[in-house]
Amino acid sequence: MSVRFRYRAATPDGQVVEGVVQAPSRQSVLEDLRRQRLYPVAVDEATTAAGAPLGRRLGRRAAVTLWTRNAATLLGAGVPLDRTLAFTAQHAGHDGLADTVRQVRRAVQGGASLADALAQHPRYFDPLFIAMVSAGELSGALDVVFARLSEHVEESAELRSQVRSALLYPALMSVVATIGVIVLLGFVIPRFAGVLADVGGTLPLSTRLLLGASTLLTKAWWLWLLLGVAAAYAIPSALARPATRRRWHAARLAWPWIGDIELKYSTARFARTLGLLLKSGVPALPALKIARASVTNLVVQESVDRAAAALAEGSALAPSLGGTLPPLALQMIAVGEESGRLEELCLRVADTYDGEVRRTLRTGVALLEPALILIFGALVGFVALGMLQAIYGINLKTF
Repeated sequence: MSVRFRYRAATPDGQVVEGVVQAPSRQSVLEDLRRQRLYPVAVDEATTAAGAPLGRRLGRRAAVTLWTRNAATLLGAGVPLDRTLAFTAQHAGHDGLADTVRQVRRAVQGGASLADALAQHPRYFDPLFIAMVSAGELSGALDVVFARLSEHVEESAELRSQVRSALLYPALMSVVATIGVIVLLGFVIPRFAGVLADVGGTLPLSTRLLLGASTLLTKAWWLWLLLGVAAAYAIPSALARPATRRRWHAARLAWPWIGDIELKYSTARFARTLGLLLKSGVPALPALKIARASVTNLVVQESVDRAAAALAEGSALAPSLGGTLPPLALQMIAVGEESGRLEELCLRVADTYDGEVRRTLRTGVALLEPALILIFGALVGFVALGMLQAIYGINLKTF
C-alpha cells in the first residue's frame, strides 16, 4: 500500500528542493532520494507535513534538536551557511528559536562569527554548543562539528525522555493513590464517624487509628498549610546558601540507589562533553571548564575544578578526579591520557554510564511499581478493615 510523502532535500550544489512522492514506506523515499543524489532534510507523510506550518509547534529543547540536525544535514550536503540559516529559521518549529536564528543570520551577514552570534542567545545554545561551533569554524570543519552536535543533543534528549518515561508511571500511581486516601480520610471517614458517635461504645483499635488520622487531616488543616508555607520558604532560602547547598549535594550522592544514579548520570554528562570538545579541537583546559558547567552536582564540580587546577600545573587529569568519579571512569581516563586517546575513551565512558543509568532505572522502576502497589494496597486495606470492624461491631450491638 502506497502512502504520499512530502520531502525536503538538498542538491549537491546547495539548492533546497521540495516535493511529494507516492511510496510504500519512509525508508523507500529516503533510498530513492539518495539514488537521485539528493540529501534528505525532512520526510513526512503528506497529511502531517501539510499541517505542520499551521499547527505543529515543538518545545524549546526539541526545536533546538531538530534545528541542529537540519543544519548538520544541510552543511554536510554543501549548502552555504547563509542559506542553511535561512532555511532552518523558516522550518524551526518554534517561534522563539526561529526569531533567534534570524538574528544569528543577520549577525553573521554583518561580519560576526557563527559562534559569537550564537553566544548572544544562551537560552537556546549552551557553552558546549558555542565552544564546538567555534572550534569547527577555526578548523574549517563546521559540517563535522554540527554532525557531532546533532548526535549529542539527540542522545541527551533520548536519555531525558527515557528517564521521564521510567518515572512517569510510579509518579502517577503515587498521586492517584494519595488523592484517594485524602478523599477517604477527608470526606468519607468524617461522615462515618458521625454514625459511630451516635451508636457509642468502644471502637476497635484500627477504627480509632483511622478516626484519629481523619481528625488530624480535617481539623488541623491549618497546621498542614502552615507547614507547607514554611517549607516553601525555608528550603529555597537554605539552599541559596552555598555551604548548605554543597552539603545537600554531598548527601544526595551518599543516598542508596539515587546517589549512584546521580553520580553515573553526572559522570556520563561530564565525560561526553569533555570528549566532544576535545574531539572538536578545543584545548584541554578550556574543555574542562566548559565540561564543568554540564554537571549540576557541586561536589562533582569541585572535583573538576581541582582537576583543572592540577592540569594547569602540569599534573595528570585522572588522579585529580579521584575520590568523586567512579573507579572505572578514572581508569579509562588515565588510559586515554597515557595512550593519547583521551577524547575517544571519554566518549566510551559516557556511553558506558549512559547505559548503566538506563539499566538501573529499568530495574528500579520494575521493583518500585509492585512496592507501590503493596504500600497503597495496604493503606486502602487498613481503611477498609477499620470501617468493616466498626460496622461489624454496630451489627452485634443491634442484634
